[in-house]
Amino acid sequence: MNQSYRNRVQVLYYMIYDCELDTHITIQSLKLKRSYITTSEFPDYIFRKKERSPLLFIYTSRRCSCPKEKTNLMSLGYAEKLSFIEDVGQVGMAEFFDPSHVLQCKIEELAKMIQKSKHLVVFTGAGISTSCGIPDFRGPKGIWTLQREGKDLPKASLPFHRAMPSMTHMALVELERAGILKFVISQNVDGLHLRSGIPREKLSELHGDSFMEMCPSCGAEYLRDFEVETIGLKETSRRCSTEKCGAKLKDTVLDWEDALPPKEIDPAEKHCKMADLVLCLGTSLQITPACNLPLKCLRGGGKIVIVNLQKTPKDKKANVVIHGLVDKVVAGVMESLNMKIPPYVRIDLFQIILTQSLSGDQRYINWTLRVASVHGLASQLPFIKSIEVSFSDNHKYKDAVLDKQPFLMKRRTTRNEAFDIFFRVNYSDGCDCVSTQLSLPFEFKASTEEHGEIIDKEAVLQSLRDKAVEESGCGQSGVVERRAVSEPRSEAVVYATVTSLRTFHCEQSLLAANGDLKWKLEGSGTSRKRSRTGKRKSKT
Repeated sequence: MNQSYRNRVQVLYYMIYDCELDTHITIQSLKLKRSYITTSEFPDYIFRKKERSPLLFIYTSRRCSCPKEKTNLMSLGYAEKLSFIEDVGQVGMAEFFDPSHVLQCKIEELAKMIQKSKHLVVFTGAGISTSCGIPDFRGPKGIWTLQREGKDLPKASLPFHRAMPSMTHMALVELERAGILKFVISQNVDGLHLRSGIPREKLSELHGDSFMEMCPSCGAEYLRDFEVETIGLKETSRRCSTEKCGAKLKDTVLDWEDALPPKEIDPAEKHCKMADLVLCLGTSLQITPACNLPLKCLRGGGKIVIVNLQKTPKDKKANVVIHGLVDKVVAGVMESLNMKIPPYVRIDLFQIILTQSLSGDQRYINWTLRVASVHGLASQLPFIKSIEVSFSDNHKYKDAVLDKQPFLMKRRTTRNEAFDIFFRVNYSDGCDCVSTQLSLPFEFKASTEEHGEIIDKEAVLQSLRDKAVEESGCGQSGVVERRAVSEPRSEAVVYATVTSLRTFHCEQSLLAANGDLKWKLEGSGTSRKRSRTGKRKSKT
């Protein structure tokens, strides 16, 4: 969008949507009697053009704290944060389904191609995350499709930060572990490939990650358990924790005008050129230059397979085009390869900090208990709803319920007392387990040394995963870090806890009476043209 169009928009009618009041306010409320406005007059609002009507604009408050918006999944929040662009490409595309016998033949053909492949690269789009509860953009019920039709956007079934990898995500993890899959290129910003277990060095997130912050100074990356508040490579409220750095962090999600980062596009191009097979999953292949990456394998004799419900502009270049649900196709491939799809175990971290100090007369201990995020004391704990605190000497100390963040309580005890503090951590919506119970001993000991207990963090995390799968449930917890500071005397204990578990079973059954191929898919648990130096554009 050019500058003059952004700053001076001629319209005859205006409408403002106020999320807090859940109502629309007409221009008369603003007492504007001229036929144009400038965006600088409304710094707290962004405008959206209503399709096929150059005279009607809708403004949405940037500072809106509407609870509905807070619970939206990625496609809703991400689409709202993007800068306005009139042409987002073709939307509302028709879906096609291959007949069951044709689908089965294509699945078997794909399995053989993967088996023979020496350098498999997978290129993914929004279609692999729809089964995770994340809407796509261009499908019949996609975000941009519904916006263009003036229809209500889909409601989120769970918070974005609780979305879990799909069967396809976890199948790719198994293929990578087996040495078959060499590299993954993703256009998605949901971060599910990284959470599923794909190594960072084998993944290019072309458009960024909504849960990732990056240090522009030293290059350090920070994966968060909460959605980073900005997009467009802007500075966030946190700083790099790398020693001798401390620079302000930036989000990693690109806006339309942002160029693809060399750190992501360069390895993606390299692996596509090396690939003998590029498998495109759940993408309409409309956003360039990303959509042209799979074509780079052709010069070296590589093949392309596209799995998508809609037709794509690259179908004629593909060796095989499969119209079917991505999860169903991938499940069939894994079955043909005689490979199991690993479970997904979600482990979240939090810390309990106990700070103690002597009173002025040296008779009492003033202590503060805080349950905080491992990403910083000011960061939210999105997966914890409340914390119930009780004591072994329950006749002397009152129990407490901490139901507002920051989770903090203060008490005073006599100097020689020793007791246990018990915690019941209640998890928020989207977690499979209701709560976890923990305990922490309390005893004041004067100390002049700072120390930390040596704990094998990876061993603890792997043990928790194994227990969750073995017990087919979640709620297991363990200590992964313990550190003490002498002044002011405080102890911090970092806990890891299993909050969600999803297992996958696929069994090819006999053809049903209507000829459709059935699959048993089970889960335990709740479950753009862009140039390297220019703007991202869409292609119709």
